[in-house]
Amino acid sequence: MSRRITEEKQAEAQQLLDTAPTTYLPEVRPDSLPKIPALTPEANKQTPAVGQRVSRPDIRTHVTGTTRYIDDLSFPGMLHVKILRSAHAHARILSIDLSEARKMPGVVATLTGDEVPVNSFGTTYKDQPVLALDRVRHRGDGVVAIAAETEQQALEALAAVVVEYEPLPAVFDPLEAMDPDAPKIHRNNNVYTSKVIIKGDVERGFEESDHMFQRRYTTQMIEHVPLEPFAAIALWEPDGQLHVYSSNARITNGRADLARTLGLPMNRIRLTATIIGGSFGGKNEIRTEPIMALLARKTGRPVKGTFTREDEFIASTTRHPLVMDYKTGVTKDGRLHARSVNLVLDGGAYASMSEITVGKAVILAAGPYRIPNVRVEGHAVHTNKTVTGAMRGFGAPQVAFAYESEMDEIAHALGMDPLEIRLLNGFEEGSASHTGQVLQAVALKETLAVATKRSGWQEIAR
Repeated sequence: MSRRITEEKQAEAQQLLDTAPTTYLPEVRPDSLPKIPALTPEANKQTPAVGQRVSRPDIRTHVTGTTRYIDDLSFPGMLHVKILRSAHAHARILSIDLSEARKMPGVVATLTGDEVPVNSFGTTYKDQPVLALDRVRHRGDGVVAIAAETEQQALEALAAVVVEYEPLPAVFDPLEAMDPDAPKIHRNNNVYTSKVIIKGDVERGFEESDHMFQRRYTTQMIEHVPLEPFAAIALWEPDGQLHVYSSNARITNGRADLARTLGLPMNRIRLTATIIGGSFGGKNEIRTEPIMALLARKTGRPVKGTFTREDEFIASTTRHPLVMDYKTGVTKDGRLHARSVNLVLDGGAYASMSEITVGKAVILAAGPYRIPNVRVEGHAVHTNKTVTGAMRGFGAPQVAFAYESEMDEIAHALGMDPLEIRLLNGFEEGSASHTGQVLQAVALKETLAVATKRSGWQEIAR
């Protein structure tokens, strides 16, 4: 019976295949479409989250204290890793003596830069060593990593390591670092990224201006200071696959960098991002993952490394300090006519994300204002300081501080309301930035109007 049914189904299917299709989709003409009125979303119906009190999916574990961060993770037989960092801002490494450290209680393995397969990483330039090999370029450079049974034993073993250095001249000011006679940190020029944007004729714009304003603005280095310091755990699975747990916020890039430094194909690496206890841009790059991976392979056991707060300050990345020179020409009625900006970014010892930050800074440096003549120039410069990299805004907060401060100063000098000068010069629909981008959906002036009304600006201004 079942065989006969099967044969009938096969015959039916073959008949359908042999028969030319007779059903087609109907032609849809614009005038045939139904006129459906626009719907206003009803609360908790079409868009459940809009206008409603919505709980975050992770709020319950956060509030109850049961969220498992990376420092809550542990594996059987797990070792703990600590890293000895440079004693100098700039020096050659002449020798490393690990003989006494290896005898210390609980020490299982050590690692130096010459054991790293590809000892360099970086977001734009691969110029940062996993562990310094022959030279240190800032105090945060790691020189030796030690895996021990406990964190305390690893720290005690670090004290037994003897490193002989030849101190080199160091430079800590980005403007001094640009001097041809300044100590060279990587190559013959400490300036490693430059970008220039020009619109109109700035010099002619200055000549046509009625008032000139010139000022230097500076911002400082800022550490993210997340409650959770950076950490990583590495273990090798029985099938030969490397498994790394990390508080890295960009695991795709991190996995690629990890594969490169270890000389492994990416399909042999699994990088698991743990719940992050604060990043703000400071956990966008690999830090110690290759070190953990190599020590895990060396010992045959899981290893874990967690930054101390001191590590977090000297061996992670910070916000870029900027030196910003602004020169602006203004007409009698307060219209911005020309603006020249020169930016110098302190990139610290390695490139990290400085090239990206320079790009964003020069794009935004003129501010949200209609200025017919603009020249912006930006440079990233090496110094023997903590590496600077990603932090919320990537160069935007620094230049915003500068150009908005100057706008207030210009308004004060011309006897204008700071709001008035912004409304006079602010971007409008169809305005073009100094990069040539024609802007759409511009609501700058509308936003200022709402903000001033709600803040009671007119009453305060009086």
